Amino acid sequence: MNVTLKNINEKNRVRWYVMRAYKCEGKAEEKLKGEDGLDYYIPKKYTVQVYHGKKTRRLVPVTPNLIFVHASHSQIIEFKQKCNFLQFMMWKMSTGLEYLTVPDNQMSNFIKISSQYDEDLKYYKPEEIDFKKGTRVRIHGGQFDGLEGTFIKLKGTRSKQVVVKLDNIMAVSAQIHLDLIEVINEKSGKKAEETK
Repeated sequence: MNVTLKNINEKNRVRWYVMRAYKCEGKAEEKLKGEDGLDYYIPKKYTVQVYHGKKTRRLVPVTPNLIFVHASHSQIIEFKQKCNFLQFMMWKMSTGLEYLTVPDNQMSNFIKISSQYDEDLKYYKPEEIDFKKGTRVRIHGGQFDGLEGTFIKLKGTRSKQVVVKLDNIMAVSAQIHLDLIEVINEKSGKKAEETK
């Protein structure tokens, strides 16, 4: 597998890399939050599981083995020399294989919504949602203040949801009160004019 970064600036640019920790995200989390660790995020949710015959509510990763690491390529390579269980996820492009990364603004919105563990959040694969039918919105007020996403009607739900998407990785949705939603004009990023 031949993957190269274009130049030295690319190696030192801090971004959100999508990584896997095969069957050891707990160990990866422990090492990443350690003294020599890196900034990271693991999307989690509460589930009810049976352990030793008793039902317990536990916070578990949404997608096993998936970890987002916020660092430069050089920092991650240095970290992997001590802790080699992390693997870069790759994306096959017409120019060859590229590292799968997430833009900072998408990741910020994703973390804001997915870190609300007690909310009724739903996770989706990117192909499960048709974003063309949605409207870009920004939330004002409440626990999701400042969040930007797509306001859309999803199958299996009675209400419309605000969805935040990580391109080619996953999406998460939450129900938001209509009074907190502002429609964003796609072209300018500004509030759309209301028509009556």
